[in-house]
Amino acid sequence: MSCPLRPPLQRMPLQPRVPGCLAILRLQTIEHCDTSGTLLFCVLPDATFSTARMVQLHVKRGDESQFLFSTSVDVPLETLTQQVTAIYNTRLKVDRICSEFPELVDHGVTLPPNMQGLTDEQIVDLKLKDEWEERCVPSGGPEFNKDEIGRRNGHAPNQKMKEVLRNTMEEAKAVISKKQAVAGVCVTMETVKEALDQLRGAVMIVYPMGLPPHDPIRMELEDQEDLSGTQASLQVIPVEEAQLWWAAKELHRGKKLQDYIGKNDKTKIVVKIQKRGQGAPAREPVVTEEQQKQMMMHHYKRQQELKMLDEVEDDSHLHSDWSDRQALKRQFQGLNNIKWGPR
Repeated sequence: MSCPLRPPLQRMPLQPRVPGCLAILRLQTIEHCDTSGTLLFCVLPDATFSTARMVQLHVKRGDESQFLFSTSVDVPLETLTQQVTAIYNTRLKVDRICSEFPELVDHGVTLPPNMQGLTDEQIVDLKLKDEWEERCVPSGGPEFNKDEIGRRNGHAPNQKMKEVLRNTMEEAKAVISKKQAVAGVCVTMETVKEALDQLRGAVMIVYPMGLPPHDPIRMELEDQEDLSGTQASLQVIPVEEAQLWWAAKELHRGKKLQDYIGKNDKTKIVVKIQKRGQGAPAREPVVTEEQQKQMMMHHYKRQQELKMLDEVEDDSHLHSDWSDRQALKRQFQGLNNIKWGPR
């Protein structure tokens, strides 16, 4: 029976609530009316969710493990290379900021470049002044702790603010830790950016007026860092120069991932990232370092067991005088020192 004079039904767009899941729409609409035609209830098309199976990439730089990343087999390699490179470079940025946090905690913000490395007497003689010292004051007031190398102004935050910076630094380090790959935790660009935002927020809490423009932490947060001539510049890989390799094969950007690994979406592969022009990276060893350690440990234990068995089964004592059963008899008969041969 049809349902006359019923109000129009508003159908909201359906979106999956579970990340990484595919929505399967139920296309039937179930309506129930009473004998008078009044609509009692209506079941609209809803969505059920099934977990999408993903390919897991174990990203390495050389032989060093970096992170795990999940993707699909039909992803274009152009997109995949950009995603992996962005995560890789952002993890390096977070690590560089974390390496500067202990100095910020202990000695405050950095001095201007023309004052770094100078003694107090030299600063007075040259009539130099830090214009940012009065502006960049930590919340709750500073605690003076002189920087012996003369890189920072020595106005460190108080203990409460120090804990804010330290705790945030430890949380960010845990997000980008290489132990995440061992634990099987996949890293996304969102999680790495969240760690970066947490560091930015901690700096804003401790230094509401901001850091000096020459401070390396502010330069990193504003993407104004200058890494030329540093070891860190050798680790960064520009997106346009990045290459992904798998099984000694370069994953060319014009293709899709399934063109190399097939359409099996339950695959876990080791992908190596490096700059263009560096040649093919070394193949993955047949035996991992951990497996090699276990094999060496087992071999050593086996050697110790065989050595103990040799000691237990040693019968060299049977040739000793005290183990000779006929020694007492020969002693009574005077036959101990008999030698057969010419004198």
